[in-house]
Order: sequence, then C-alpha cells, then structure tokens
Amino acid sequence: MSPPRSPPLPNQVFGVPLKLLRQRSPDGEPVPVVMRDTISFLSEQGLEIEGIFRRSANVTLVKEVQLKYNSGEAVSFREMEDIHLAAVILKTFLRELPEPLLTFHLYNDIVNFNSVPSDSQVVVMKKLLESLPEENYASLRYLVTFLAQVSSSSDINKMTNSNLAVVFGPNLLWGRDNAMSLSAIGPINNFTRTLLDQQHLVFT
Repeated sequence: MSPPRSPPLPNQVFGVPLKLLRQRSPDGEPVPVVMRDTISFLSEQGLEIEGIFRRSANVTLVKEVQLKYNSGEAVSFREMEDIHLAAVILKTFLRELPEPLLTFHLYNDIVNFNSVPSDSQVVVMKKLLESLPEENYASLRYLVTFLAQVSSSSDINKMTNSNLAVVFGPNLLWGRDNAMSLSAIGPINNFTRTLLDQQHLVFT
C-alpha cells in the first residue's frame, strides 16, 4: 500500500489533478501552466534540436524549477535557455499527475486498441478521446499538436512519431497500481503513435 497523498500545497502544480489546477487558474484555462510554458518555449526554440526529449537534464535544476512552480513563482525558460530542461520538466509534469492524462478509465480500451480494425481506428480513437474530461482533452490536444510540429522536423531532430511515442507513451498512461506491465508498453506506445499519425483527423 502506498501512503496516502498529503493534500497539495496552495500553489502546488506537480502531482496535482488537472481539474484542481484548472479551478485554481485565474482564467479557468484547461491547459496547465507548466505545459503552456514548456511547449511554447520548445516550439520556438527546440524543434531543430537533435534528440529532443531523449536527453536528460541537470537533476538539481529540475528540482529547482519544480520548487519554483510549486511555490507559485513564474518560470522563464527563455531566461534559462535550456531546451533539455524544458523537455524534462514537461515529461516530469505528465508523469507526476495523480491520474495519467489518458485516464485510468481508458486504460483497458487503449491497451486493447490493437484489436480495432485499422479502417475503424480513427473513429474509435476520436470517440475514446472525446469521453475524456475537458481539461484532459484540451491538454492532450495541445501536447499532440506540438508533437506533430516536432515530428514534422524529424529529418533534423530525429524524433519521428515512432520515437516520440516511445518517449511519451509511458508518460500518458499507466495502470492504477503505477506499475507499467511490460505487456502494456507496446500497446500504449502503438496507440500513441497512431494518435500522432492521425492527429489531424482525430482532433477535428
């Protein structure tokens, strides 16, 4: 048994449900500030960086940035000029959500998505994603639209949809016990790759 989660600090951002982050947002913005900050910076300065999302970042810096966000301070990645730090913060934010962006509710459907005939996959995927809570759907769409930009420069950054799916799949969905069974990793990454391949049809 994992220990019960302590209630979030007043300004805590990491490890906090998307719904609560939205309630706290002054403008009711469904996409959390960490995602907006990191993605806007990376889309401006990171698209031509080879291996973006594959590199690690300075652990101390990552903790410092998390602490800033959790203390309610503004974070400027432009001032730090560290592409890999922003990329790691984005992945860390997703991974530390109490419930994955794609939700436990969709876990079985996504793990079994391989069994959906290829000519029905877009329709089924669209229906699954449209059942997500509004803030999850908006955040996923924001992320996937950005990842499509990344892969469109894959001849330079080497991050194809397949490579991005391997990096992001495990950060978008995991089981309730928090363990990622080896048998689920392939199907989750496959779903993520299909989502990236078909995002222009899924999010219409």
